[in-house]
Amino acid sequence: MTNITATEQRVLDQIDSDGMLKFLAELVGYQSFGAHEDEAQRRIAHAMSDSGLEVDVWDIDFATLQQHPGFSWEIERTSGLGVVGTLGSDRGGRSLILNGHIDVVPEGDHANWSHHPWQGQIVDGRMYGRGALDMKGGLVAALWAVRAIHNAGIQLNGRLHLQSVIGEEDGGCGTLASIVRGYTADAAIIPEPTRMAIAPAQAGAHNVRITVYGLSAHGCYREEGVSAIEKYMVIHQALVALEARRNASMRHPLFANYHLPYPLSIGTVRAGNWPSSVAEELIAEGRYGIGIGEDSNAARREFEQAVAEAAASDPWLRDHPPLIEWWGGTFEPAETDVNHPIVGTLADAHQVLGGEVAIEGMTYGADMRLLVIHGGIPTVMYGPGDVRLAHKPDESVPVADLIHVARTLALTAMRFIGYSA
Repeated sequence: MTNITATEQRVLDQIDSDGMLKFLAELVGYQSFGAHEDEAQRRIAHAMSDSGLEVDVWDIDFATLQQHPGFSWEIERTSGLGVVGTLGSDRGGRSLILNGHIDVVPEGDHANWSHHPWQGQIVDGRMYGRGALDMKGGLVAALWAVRAIHNAGIQLNGRLHLQSVIGEEDGGCGTLASIVRGYTADAAIIPEPTRMAIAPAQAGAHNVRITVYGLSAHGCYREEGVSAIEKYMVIHQALVALEARRNASMRHPLFANYHLPYPLSIGTVRAGNWPSSVAEELIAEGRYGIGIGEDSNAARREFEQAVAEAAASDPWLRDHPPLIEWWGGTFEPAETDVNHPIVGTLADAHQVLGGEVAIEGMTYGADMRLLVIHGGIPTVMYGPGDVRLAHKPDESVPVADLIHVARTLALTAMRFIGYSA
């Protein structure tokens, strides 16, 4: 554990916690979902400029980006902004990217919230609101870390890039656009909610759609029809068994704390077209967990084989096989060597500031895989709050975590890049 120098303490003293929380509350107010991220992107670009960063804002060329092998999305966009702020210059030091996404998921039914989803509110030491946790909180903590370095008058020996990206929730088009634009570095940190654990690995997840066919009939003579709902249950039981087999066979030390590190979850089911008719079709959509180091094509074939075997066991499904489509967000797994300097530097900074170090993998898909696979950038995730509270009512993040992460990122950036007063 390395002690904090007087210069580093000067930077830590520049982190304005009240200002950070005020800006986060404002940013939560932007309803940046469903391809409506531009307004929030302009706001954070302005905040970067006010923080002393050189800011690059550009219109993303989606027509060209869609030709990239790493491209995927669920929400089609006709326009979108890339935003990257840079501090420092090339003086022989290393470079570092801090990457955070501005987009969020929809808030759902307001009646399920105790606090307004679009008004960042602090209650009992937690900031509430859609995106406060996932992940405007981490993005703002990163901005305030960079801001403190600038305000303290520190000269970095290399470049520190802060990326605010769109489209992470549905495939990562914003981070991919930053890579294509030429932004690279010796390492990257994504302040996703990891409970402040350092995550050098993220599991993968592929979106999948299953269409099951039945035979319609009047509900009063339902035995003359074939319910796609009932036939789907045959398939679903096979998927449950597949999930169990895969998670029992694919074990990784960074995922030792998880019973299901690679979940197979069906999230939506739509069936039938009339209440008094036998359902002639069912469409189920979900996410299929991909293991660290696993060949994604082989994993897809295993899924398809499990469905085919289940269908072969049923006379109707054997003659009317389900249709499987791989669509939307494609999150590959990714891993960074735990011995890479960014892991050690981050762990030391977190610990010297009073945190207990935990190093583990994250089971959710994230933009880490784009930076690692397509950017060639060793990347870890480390951020405030618990992802279990994301994508649900009363999403919130601990204020103490936000402050600790901002301080840790500032210290990590200085030590990894190198600096002079």
